[in-house]
Amino acid sequence: MHIDTQIRDMELIDVPSEAQRLERLGFECVWTFEAKHDPFLPLAFAATATQQIDVGTNIAVAFARSPYSMAQAAWDVQRASNGRLRLGLGTQVRAHVERRLSMPFDRPAARITDYIRCVRAIWNTFQTDERPKYEGEFYRFLLMNPFFNPGPNNKPEIPIYLAGLNPRMAKAAGEVANGFHVHPMHSRSYLNDVVRPAIQEGAVANNRSLLDVDLYAPVFAIWGETEAQRARAEAVVREQIAFYGSTPNYRRLFEHHGCGDEARKLSQLMRNGEFSEMPKLVPDHLIEELSVFGSFAELPGKLRARADGVLDRVSLYFPIDRNDPDDMWMDFVAGCKD
Repeated sequence: MHIDTQIRDMELIDVPSEAQRLERLGFECVWTFEAKHDPFLPLAFAATATQQIDVGTNIAVAFARSPYSMAQAAWDVQRASNGRLRLGLGTQVRAHVERRLSMPFDRPAARITDYIRCVRAIWNTFQTDERPKYEGEFYRFLLMNPFFNPGPNNKPEIPIYLAGLNPRMAKAAGEVANGFHVHPMHSRSYLNDVVRPAIQEGAVANNRSLLDVDLYAPVFAIWGETEAQRARAEAVVREQIAFYGSTPNYRRLFEHHGCGDEARKLSQLMRNGEFSEMPKLVPDHLIEELSVFGSFAELPGKLRARADGVLDRVSLYFPIDRNDPDDMWMDFVAGCKD
């Protein structure tokens, strides 16, 4: 099992120093995500400040950008990191793509599949100067001249991860991606019964196998040395699950665990603005399925048990506290790798 981490809240931290610290602690990849900030800018800082730790987006919103602009940004970070980029892409949800980003969202799984193929075609032209000739269902790449071509990369192979929760997106990852970003709201049974079979289906249809797709997941962890600390951690996780569960896209997982009615009620509470009532609707048994519990010393073993046979790499859902002692997290990382 590989153990990763993340950087959030770019305005609050010195990204180069934090990236160097995470590398020193032994983490294997640092991920950024797209919310308040563009995900590529902190990766550029992290890449040039470190030597070994991989850098990745979890996720960059694909439909917010053309395939060309995505390919260009990734190519630059790949060069800056000397080949350490993992490009994680996601579709976001219809409301945000259409109403916040002002971009099309029809048939997202088919669209993202075409998008990834187009990105790879662009990279091929960057690397080989081959004349562009990609024409897909949604995207095309047919024009290039030397003024716009950044030229070859020393390490041109950039793994693409696709993020998702439901089987259609998992199938798309099996078709075209090198990895799958498992949603943090997952369980072992959901991975075994829904996600992995869908990836396998997509992979087999394209002369690949499940082994060709790297599965990474951030994991909800409820930990603390006292009951009060664990209760506070559980409240934060319960609130996050309630927020995710209010979105219809995530209802499939709730239904998998017999909580479809709760998911529909969460959506109604969200529409009504009754946010404080939402965490109360998350059943205890669902918290247990979606989280790992224990003291800090128990966390590495709990994460290894969560990953065993279903995940290749994991991280904690929340970033580590930069004020914690380094040796605390070095022991954690070493325990995860045992």
